[in-house]
Amino acid sequence: MGVAGVGVRSLGRNRRGGRSTGTTLERLFPSANERLRQWIAHSRRLQASPAVGRALYEAFSRIDVRPVLSLIQCPVLVLQRTDSYAVRVGHGRYLAEHIANAKYVELPGGDSAWWVGDTGAIVDEVEDFLTGARPTHESDRVLATVMFTDMVQSTERMAELGDRRWRGLVDEYESAVRREIDRFRGRYVNTTGDGTLATFDGPARAIRCAAAIADSARNLGIELRAGLHTGEIGTARRRCRGYRRQYRSARGGARWTERRLGLTHGR
Repeated sequence: MGVAGVGVRSLGRNRRGGRSTGTTLERLFPSANERLRQWIAHSRRLQASPAVGRALYEAFSRIDVRPVLSLIQCPVLVLQRTDSYAVRVGHGRYLAEHIANAKYVELPGGDSAWWVGDTGAIVDEVEDFLTGARPTHESDRVLATVMFTDMVQSTERMAELGDRRWRGLVDEYESAVRREIDRFRGRYVNTTGDGTLATFDGPARAIRCAAAIADSARNLGIELRAGLHTGEIGTARRRCRGYRRQYRSARGGARWTERRLGLTHGR
């Protein structure tokens, strides 16, 4: 395993005592958050009893593959994290030095499992090794205008109309909002009860849409505020994400503008 003798004994004691949390997991997975460490500890307890786990650790510590390294003929990629507690740098370098034509890559980090920490760097190295080409990462971020509309004094109107009449009014309003967003080729994101969030590929259509929504709302007896913010958002897998800053800016614009459009821009 590459763990020093004292490390194996420490791991064994923890398994014998039924403990897979605390210092041991912090050493093995330093970049994992508490929730992930708890999941790892739980999965380990399901895999084996403390006695069996301790026996496995001790068996692993006695495995010695050095005599057979020279027999390996296939291409080999050795990935090593510089600060790994379970697999020390010296062991990774030894493998690469004694396997013919092995490729050795040392990566920063101390996590002892490839699926914890900077997994992207590991996957990139594997893809480069298998295909001969390093992957290119295209940005999924686009410049867009985020529109937020907000009903004025919605709580007071709801108390005035009652739940049933208010719900009917809101349904009419939301239908009008969806209709205007579609008409101006926007993308509906979600609703926040008395507010609506949508995105557009440019500010011009967003402004016209906000004005049209305000007119439709006024015909229903609803006073509306709207805020617009232009900035970058993520669109991975056809979903709008990474727009929280733009949402806060647009909503902030709606808060301080009464019967007007609030416009902001930024990164």
